[in-house]
Amino acid sequence: GGYVYSRAGNATVDAVQSAVNALEEGAGSIVFSSGSSAIFSMFLAFLRDGDHVVACHGYSGTYFMLKNYIPRCGIEVTFVQGDSVDSYTEAIKPNTKMIFSEVMLNPLMKMVDLEALAAEGKSRDILTVVDATFVSPTLLQPLKLGIDIVVHSCSKYMGGHSDVIAGCVTTSTVDQWKKLQTIANICGTLVSPFSASILQRGLKTLPLRMAVHSQNAMKLAEFLEDHPKISRVMYPGLPSFPNHDVAKKLLTSGYSGIMSFEVASGYEGAKILVESLRHVALAVSLGGTESLIEIPAVMTHGPHVMTDDDRDSVQISGGLVRLSVGIEDIEDLKHDFIQALDKIKI
Repeated sequence: GGYVYSRAGNATVDAVQSAVNALEEGAGSIVFSSGSSAIFSMFLAFLRDGDHVVACHGYSGTYFMLKNYIPRCGIEVTFVQGDSVDSYTEAIKPNTKMIFSEVMLNPLMKMVDLEALAAEGKSRDILTVVDATFVSPTLLQPLKLGIDIVVHSCSKYMGGHSDVIAGCVTTSTVDQWKKLQTIANICGTLVSPFSASILQRGLKTLPLRMAVHSQNAMKLAEFLEDHPKISRVMYPGLPSFPNHDVAKKLLTSGYSGIMSFEVASGYEGAKILVESLRHVALAVSLGGTESLIEIPAVMTHGPHVMTDDDRDSVQISGGLVRLSVGIEDIEDLKHDFIQALDKIKI
């Protein structure tokens, strides 16, 4: 009993892990030094040489990790579009040990019925893992749907103020938690006490912030959908969203603050837009109190992590823009987009 070495655990980290676990209603949670370290540690804990994982095309960091580094451990990876349960099940092999998905696939926001995916996993004795960063535990608790493990980049909505780097993994069983705890200790990937305290502060306002993020995003998505210089908007709350029925089933308290949309004039128009906004910062993160915008094809999903063929295969065009809507006054945000869109020539 007691604390032996801070890398393995300390009171401050235990406090935030308990808070995360209470939000997720899991068997145990571990908070890591980043979202990427959380995901990589999770793969190391539950996959081994000879295993196969089916993964969605989503966050570029996870994609890069699974494409370039996880196979070095003798683990086979198959990527799928990830917007239907069939896309995952059709890729299953005799040695498949894990299905990895995201609540909303980054950056196109595609969604899959997680409850049905969890049921498929359990029927085949395959571990199901979901990255729920885009919604936070306030809007969705995947473990309640039967998912085995849920991960988050806590740098986003859970921290909420763009001032902390952290990630978390919550398990559905104590045995899973113990396996992950061993990896975190050995690899030294546990969050620092200072970052844990900042995350703990952010969690206190999480439900309040997520409500405003969702309200603002819905209004801005409706505004952009009606604008002639925007060809389509991908936001789960819109009736036009391809997986809107799934979104309504899973997200009963709000559709979060993240969306993507296509600028009708392509990359040049998207570039003018993101550089002309005055109140929305051009940056790659998301989930903070301030609104952030980026062009995935040259930023988060750019040439440093994905080839042109990779992007084409998942329809990440030069005109695609990803927007994280903050908690500013919605009329100020609309006015900012009006003046920026006016500068685009069609």
